[in-house]
Formats: sequence, structure tokens, C-alpha cells
Amino acid sequence: MTKNILKKSLIYIILVLGCIITLLPFLWMISTSLKPFNEIFLMPLKWIPSKIMWKNYGEVQSKIPLLKYFFNSVFITLGITLGTLITTILAAFAFSKVRFWGRDVIFSIFIGTMMIPGEVILIPNYITISKVGWMNSYKALIIPWTVSVFSIFLLRQFFFTIPEPLYRAAKIDGCSDFKFLWTIMVPLSKPALITIALLRIINSWNEFLWPLIVTNIPNMRTLPVGLMTFTSEAGADYHLLMAAATMIIIPILIVYFVLQKYIISGMTKSGIKG
Repeated sequence: MTKNILKKSLIYIILVLGCIITLLPFLWMISTSLKPFNEIFLMPLKWIPSKIMWKNYGEVQSKIPLLKYFFNSVFITLGITLGTLITTILAAFAFSKVRFWGRDVIFSIFIGTMMIPGEVILIPNYITISKVGWMNSYKALIIPWTVSVFSIFLLRQFFFTIPEPLYRAAKIDGCSDFKFLWTIMVPLSKPALITIALLRIINSWNEFLWPLIVTNIPNMRTLPVGLMTFTSEAGADYHLLMAAATMIIIPILIVYFVLQKYIISGMTKSGIKG
């Protein structure tokens, strides 16, 4: 009994320490964003500002077109997420319910592409985008990323949990594949689809390298790229940098906390365990 209590106590202590270590950088970022410049490097460290400087946030917005960057990030993120959901639903259905020659072999090859680092295909993608004249456009930022192999794999596993007799019965009643997919399978797959959407939103929102490569005009910058350029412009104004970083991270944190319960549900029902 005592041994079990000690074991649980140790686990809780480790978890609490892990949470503290994880949260400290975010708390320091928010604290620094509200400080006057002369309090940033005080020793010992000062977590609570003597005077809360809300004007730091206003000063950031006066120095960079933050609203434009925000619009670009939202538009691109929504475009990638919607496109990914459409391609994922169609591909997952084909690989799980439609019988065709070489299906499993093709899917295995498809899954094998997950082992290719994303950086390897950046140059070929850049050359393609350049050849078709999509540089400095939303098309270049959205279309290449509307297919996700992991998302297809995740949803395919979820589709396998939907009973096969249900599909056969629908076919006997004259239901087409397209109608069965969108009226039965998609509504039943809500947890997996929300999981896919959330993961795609987070990845797209934080994407830095690809927008940096295919855009070179200020009006097409996303928030991460805008923060990078502001970093070089702001120099040692760390309170302004932290204010900009806080404004960038808060929207995605809100989305994550609202939808996080669906990640566990979607993963467990898809048969994927950590």
C-alpha cells in the first residue's frame, strides 16, 4: 500500500515538474511582453512587472502590418486545412472501402513517402512553383500542402472501424459510394476529422520555411515570417519581440484548448496509440 502511494506520488511530482518546465518559457514570454525595457534583464529575475506596459502591443502593431500578416496566416491555414480534409476523405475511402487491383501495394508505397524528410522536396517544389508562375501567391502557399499522408493513414484506420456490413447493406439499397461516404462515413468520423484539422491548423500556422522561400514581398508574409523580419528590425527591443510572439501564439493556443479532447478520441478510435 505504502509502495503504491510512493509510486503515484513520484509520478505526480514528475508530471508537475514537467508541466512547470514546459510552461516557464511561455510565462516568461508573456511577462517580458508587459515589462518596460529596463526590467527585462534585472537580476534576480523579475516575473511581475512593476508597471504593466500594454502599450508594447500597440507599438508592435504600429511598426509592422500585423493585421495583414494575421489575415494571411488565417487564410492560408484555412485553405490548407479544408483542402487536406477533402483529399484525405477521398483517399482514405478509396484505400479502405473501394476494392481495386494493387490497393494495398499502392498504399504501402504511399506510406513509405512519410520517411522522406520534408526538406528534401523543398527544392523540387520550389522549381515547380516557379515554373508555373505561382511565386508570391496564395496558390503557392496552399496547394502544395493540401495532401497529408499521415492524415490519410489516420482516417483510413478510422474508416476500418466502420462495419463492413453497413457498407454492403447501403450498396444493396442502391446507395452510391459517394453518397455513402458523405452521408454516413463522414458524420461518423467526426473525432478523426477534427483531429486531422487541428493537427493541420497547428502545422500550417507555425510553418516558416516554405512561406519564406516562395514569397519575397511584405504583403504575402505570414506571422512566423513577419516575426522573423521584425526580429531583425527590432534589434534589442526584446519586450516588443515578446509582445509580437505572444500575439502570434495566443490564437493557436485557443484553438488547441478548445479542440484538444478530440485528439485523444480520434487517435484511440483510429487504433493509434502513443
